[in-house]
Amino acid sequence: MGRNNALYIHVTLVPYLKASGEHKSKPTQHSVKELQGMGIFPDIIVLRTDEPILDESIFDKISNFCNVDRAAVIENLTLPVLYEAPLYLEQAHFSEIVCRKLDLPARDIDLSSWRAMVDRIHASHEEVTIALVGKYTQLHDAYLSIVEALHHAGYARGVQVRIRWIDSEAFVPTDLAGVDGVLVPGGFGSRGIEGMIEAVRCAREGDLPYLGICLGMQVMCIEYARNVVGWQDANSGEFDPESAHKVIDFMPGQSDEVDKGGTLRLGSYPCEVQPGTTLHKYYALDAIAERHRHRYELNNEFRQQLLDAGLTFSGLSPDGRLVEAAELTERPFFVGVQYHPEFKSRPTKPHPLFLGLVEAAQDHAQHKD
Repeated sequence: MGRNNALYIHVTLVPYLKASGEHKSKPTQHSVKELQGMGIFPDIIVLRTDEPILDESIFDKISNFCNVDRAAVIENLTLPVLYEAPLYLEQAHFSEIVCRKLDLPARDIDLSSWRAMVDRIHASHEEVTIALVGKYTQLHDAYLSIVEALHHAGYARGVQVRIRWIDSEAFVPTDLAGVDGVLVPGGFGSRGIEGMIEAVRCAREGDLPYLGICLGMQVMCIEYARNVVGWQDANSGEFDPESAHKVIDFMPGQSDEVDKGGTLRLGSYPCEVQPGTTLHKYYALDAIAERHRHRYELNNEFRQQLLDAGLTFSGLSPDGRLVEAAELTERPFFVGVQYHPEFKSRPTKPHPLFLGLVEAAQDHAQHKD
């Protein structure tokens, strides 16, 4: 396609040695040499560093040894707030350099809404604590999209969201002491499930705001079936195939004899939101589309009994066969959804369900004393 149709931006670490008080450019030089050996010639080099690079000779050295314009060697300092990074890069005229390298006309960039968001982040002093009860809590990146979606909602509400990481395998009710809301995320397999179910029970009986995502909706329905309807053996077909009350199970047409990958419901699916529900309050829409990644569904065999016991199914597939969302409508916020709303949350446009959880958590925090 020609050189002017492609642009290589190389992001590289520049370590800072505290003992000598200096940054080291050798790792960058070596990595660029390796890239050049593969026929890749960086046009811009972004230097990741935990400490400001005060020695201008570092930039000159990298420019000379890596054959990159001096103006195209840009510092990217570790910042207190992730979303400050675009503003910091723009101070070094990052977009202008990209456009010039691609022979595109320079244009003014309006970052006012982004800057306003960063200002709100810095102005937020109120805090809420959300308990994230999952089975992969030792690896926080496993829930990165959920954590960032919570932060997005916090920024919009003017609060700092603190995450309390709780391993569902070791869950005890005292783990929720002092929290303002509970979130149970998605996952596969039976490990830690009983801890999640117990966390839902504690949230429901303790009037804590709750958001269940995918598996989080399923354990919410299992908990309700056990402790409200009275089916003590209620479970999912994934965890207990012998249960007489598999409130979560394969739908007709699915089969555990089929290769597991072929039974996943993947991608965007439409959902009709029922009027007068919490789901409708926060979406303010009658129909939505959300992304899915799951295998089991709410079992329609037990749907009416759950409805009669007070559980509301606030989101349904257009044909009414699939339950996409369940809730306790009389609560300020107690919602479980079969899909993954975190994938559609953005820093300047948080997802409505995360906004709902954080708003309810704020109210809980203000009244719990």
